[in-house]
Amino acid sequence: MAPVPDNPIAAQIAELPTGPGCYLFRDREGTLLYIGKAVNLRSRVRSYFGDTVASPKVRVLAMRVAAIEHVSTRNEIEALALENNLIKRHQPFYNIRLRDDSTYPFLKLTTYETYPRLLVVRRRLPDGAKYFGPFPDAGAMRATMHLVGRLFPLRKKRTPPFKNRPCLNYDIGRCLAPCQELISRADYDRMVDGITQFLEGRHRDLLTRLQADMTAAAESLDFERAAKLRDLVRSVERVMERQLVVGETEDDCDALAVAIGPGFGCIELFQVREGKVVSRREHTLELPREVVETAEDLAATIIGAFIGQHYGDAEIPPEILVPALPDFAEALEAYLGEKRGSRVHLTLPQRGSRRKLLDLVQENANAGAERLALSRSAAQERTGQALSALAEAIGMEDLPERIEGFDISHVQGTDPVASLVVFCGAQPAKAEYRKFKIRTAKGGDDFASMQEVVQRRYAKLLREGADMPDLILIDGGRGQLNAALEALRALGVEEQPIFGLAKKLEELYLPARADPVRLPPGSPALHLIQRVRDEAHRFAVGFHRTLRGKHMSASALDGIPGVGPNRKRSLLSRLGSVEAMRRLDPADLAARGGIPRPVAERIHAALNSDAPE
Repeated sequence: MAPVPDNPIAAQIAELPTGPGCYLFRDREGTLLYIGKAVNLRSRVRSYFGDTVASPKVRVLAMRVAAIEHVSTRNEIEALALENNLIKRHQPFYNIRLRDDSTYPFLKLTTYETYPRLLVVRRRLPDGAKYFGPFPDAGAMRATMHLVGRLFPLRKKRTPPFKNRPCLNYDIGRCLAPCQELISRADYDRMVDGITQFLEGRHRDLLTRLQADMTAAAESLDFERAAKLRDLVRSVERVMERQLVVGETEDDCDALAVAIGPGFGCIELFQVREGKVVSRREHTLELPREVVETAEDLAATIIGAFIGQHYGDAEIPPEILVPALPDFAEALEAYLGEKRGSRVHLTLPQRGSRRKLLDLVQENANAGAERLALSRSAAQERTGQALSALAEAIGMEDLPERIEGFDISHVQGTDPVASLVVFCGAQPAKAEYRKFKIRTAKGGDDFASMQEVVQRRYAKLLREGADMPDLILIDGGRGQLNAALEALRALGVEEQPIFGLAKKLEELYLPARADPVRLPPGSPALHLIQRVRDEAHRFAVGFHRTLRGKHMSASALDGIPGVGPNRKRSLLSRLGSVEAMRRLDPADLAARGGIPRPVAERIHAALNSDAPE
């Protein structure tokens, strides 16, 4: 993004509308710093830049703002929804961010299909299916799916593998073979309803229905079906016995609590259905370093940020119990109610069973924050040990806090690319990764390719006046290292710590040493540089595959009548390349490519015409 021009902040604020919407703060380089929402955009943004701002976090943020953008909405509810989407997409530094929630798995019930299936997915799509989750504990989710599969044997295959008989899943009791009409549509739909009730935690309704079906089957002398239903009843009863009863009512609600740790907030979520805890989940919100507000204000801010982000994808109950109400609680209630289709209450209970429930959730949040703080402390200690060991091994006086790693990827010289990965404090800084297409090096020359990308990377840093990294890792041995050193010397960089890591024996090649250095197999330093090297390799290979796929998808086969994307992929898979197809006559092309003779003739004519590819 191009740098933002110097515009007086006051003039930009004066141009803002007085209606609702979202505002976006950017710095001089165009980096997005913060996203917020407001009922009155001009008034809200002006409050960041007054002389009486008390919060140090807000003062630091205001000092960095160089440009203000806005998006107007019709009301505060639309602004809240837009803010949630923008934060999830851009994750600005000064916004509180829910970490890793987008990667949690869901259980998806494909209710848009005639005979629905139950799947594990990572994204929630607007496809009409029913989603349950997300599940932070993938192991618990798998156990739940296994139990559901035993209780309700839905079909497993997208399409039946056989035309006239069921597959093995039917023989082992994992499917009731709707593809062969061995179960009626009505009975299958009742099974789907049972799964929905089970996954929503409504076990009492499900148990009542199963008991009624069991009685009806016994009265009709269908004892085999009655026995199966009896086993289902016992399984559901065991699940109900394991659940924690938290109140005398049978209401549905979620209960939230937050505990603050160094640089993070631990959110504990209990899902209560029919008066019983059916799910316990723990989430982490990353907090900006400048957050120094009081604990009470911070708790309300975290609760508001979490509700806005989490319930964009999750099931919304009629009531959410919270330890502190955010200042935009009414807008949140309206936003959640609109998504749910009925009224949603944010409640701060003071006494009774709901208060006891919230206290229980708070105890779990405190324990979770303590565990996470200890884990991070241990990780920081291990990181310090790894950096110290690495500095000692290569003769550095200071710890290499910032490490940049390079790798080259190609297949026999085609589509050569390079990757740059950045580790800060021994952790990957993925926002700073870079990809390079090799421009000048030819024929898969790894040495020339390495020299090119190192020269391009650090010439850019020097032009911009940016700092060089503490340490450079080159994926390769003496040859790749010397190529990188040549590039640095050409730029006038002489004292840069750098080394090469050879894959075969995991040897470190240093500029000032003739013999390579071998670190002990269990060395924390070796593990660290292997992580950097492997990440650079992964990133380079991924970019190379993407680039190669694009080139393969654009070929001389495009535009030939009868050759669509699927047939093109099939032909390339069977025959290897367009050049191989060009050497075949129409008969061989039809036979080996598995295509009709007229299509083969058109391909042969197109590939062997005088027109260039």
